[in-house]
Amino acid sequence: MATLAEWVSGARPRTLPAALAPVAAGTGAAAALNGFNGLRAGLAVVVALALQVGVNYANDYSDGIRGTDSHRVGPFRLTGSGAAEPRVVRFAAFTAFAIAGIAGLVLVALCGAWWMLAVGAACIAAAWFYTGGKHPYGYAGLGEVFVFIFFGLVAVLGTTYTQAGRLSEAAAGAALGTGALACAILVANNLRDIPTDAASGKRTLAVRIGDARTRRLYFVLIVAAFLVLLPLLFEQPRAAFAFGAVPLAFQPLRALRRGDTGTALLPVLRDTGLLELAYGILLGIGLALR
Repeated sequence: MATLAEWVSGARPRTLPAALAPVAAGTGAAAALNGFNGLRAGLAVVVALALQVGVNYANDYSDGIRGTDSHRVGPFRLTGSGAAEPRVVRFAAFTAFAIAGIAGLVLVALCGAWWMLAVGAACIAAAWFYTGGKHPYGYAGLGEVFVFIFFGLVAVLGTTYTQAGRLSEAAAGAALGTGALACAILVANNLRDIPTDAASGKRTLAVRIGDARTRRLYFVLIVAAFLVLLPLLFEQPRAAFAFGAVPLAFQPLRALRRGDTGTALLPVLRDTGLLELAYGILLGIGLALR
């Protein structure tokens, strides 16, 4: 039976900043539209965190039963290690999805945008079918596309809309930038796993394009996250607060440039997550101050 510490590790806490950052940025964009609502922002946080934990447990379960995690280099896996029965890990994933669904239902009821229930259902489906089902899109190299859509565009724009009832150019810029950094986290993760994923038949984007191009892609995503903010500075110059997160990019970029592999890339995941969190918070503050 898995210990509490192992369950916490299986939830992959280093990925949680990817859930908080878009809510922070989206809330700042809502405040810029005079639409800030603390309760709705809090519910968005619950939805985002529960979805992130849910997708992490779902990946643990699906990769584990496929044997993809048999020789995993990265964080502890509950199913692959045999510490927890697959059905229990699957139940944990569905429990997290249920929490996200309940919080999302309350959020939709408060804002009155019932059509967003379909968006929420799509989020849960995307979380499960990343590695679940007969044809997981994560095994086909499409993980980054869906991460950009759901942990960037949907997360930021949904947060803004449920509070302000409308969107803005600032919200769009924040969604693009946050999505790019969320993709960078996945790129770093898949870069680390190229050898084991290739051996198990998991054709991630990193496996498809190779080590060198994956490292260049990471660099492009980091730079793009800041470049997309430049048009916002004319109307909302305090969006430049987000550039205060730039120093946090130096260490992971150096690690990828010097060719770190395997477990040496674990700090890159942590640092990229912290970079995205700082980016989202600073951008949110800047947009709120106008």
